[in-house]
Amino acid sequence: MAIFKGAGVAIITPMHADGRVNYEKLAEILEFQIANKTDAIVICGTTGEASTLTHGEHLKAIQFTVEVVNHRIPVIAGTGSNSTDTAIMLSTEAASYGVDGILLVTPYYNKATQKGLIAHFTEIAKKVPNTPVILYNVASRTGCNLEPATVVQMCRNVDNIVGIKEASGNLSQIAKLMSMADGCVDLYSGNDDQVLPILSLGGLGVISVLSNVAPKETHDMVMKYLEGDAPAATALQLRALPLINALFSEVNPIPVKAAMNMMGMEVGPLRMPLTEMEDEHKVILAKAMKDFGIALKNA
Repeated sequence: MAIFKGAGVAIITPMHADGRVNYEKLAEILEFQIANKTDAIVICGTTGEASTLTHGEHLKAIQFTVEVVNHRIPVIAGTGSNSTDTAIMLSTEAASYGVDGILLVTPYYNKATQKGLIAHFTEIAKKVPNTPVILYNVASRTGCNLEPATVVQMCRNVDNIVGIKEASGNLSQIAKLMSMADGCVDLYSGNDDQVLPILSLGGLGVISVLSNVAPKETHDMVMKYLEGDAPAATALQLRALPLINALFSEVNPIPVKAAMNMMGMEVGPLRMPLTEMEDEHKVILAKAMKDFGIALKNA
């Protein structure tokens, strides 16, 4: 059984002005997401600035999220690392908190071979045998691509490796993956502008940045398609494209944090080396949000 179907939010990590993690605000955001039909919480991923959290902050954020959500919807923890030992440590701790799944990014910087990727992911999965694993393919950030045959081999041979978040942007590769999978791979879009194309290839949903600011609409986009209303789902995908483009006008999560602050959600600053959004991009983002129907308080 899939961990979830629909829209899982790749949730931001709110910060105090001095850069500390704002757990009170995180609780507010989690409640906002659940109230607006988000189907799963993905904590401590790229959008959550996991790469600049300490291990202690990383694990506390996961545990806090599990406690606040309290089984209302699935919680998936980003626990990947370019160090296999570090990923095992994060994954085993997250599993002990009761997460519903873990998300493992391909090892960045090392540029592992496909053989190395299989060894890396298999070793981590074996340490958390009762926790489902979603692989995360985003070569633009990691310099490392998970090839279709590699994904299928792991999903067939490792019981708890169940699926993939595909953010390669390569629809031909994703189609090849699903043609080889024969139902053994749970596929999620990792790009908000490709939700409908990936659903049409057999995807189950999206792990979404857009959901931070438009959770109900992102949920509806996926569920309308899965329920057979492709025209309505397509209309939502197309209507969201200007906002999606604005949310990726600078590297994620710079724009989405700016957007949430414009909404009055007071999610705080980014951690360096990420810096605040350029003013000209903020203007475009604010217009896209207004056009989509999102109310602004601090534009």
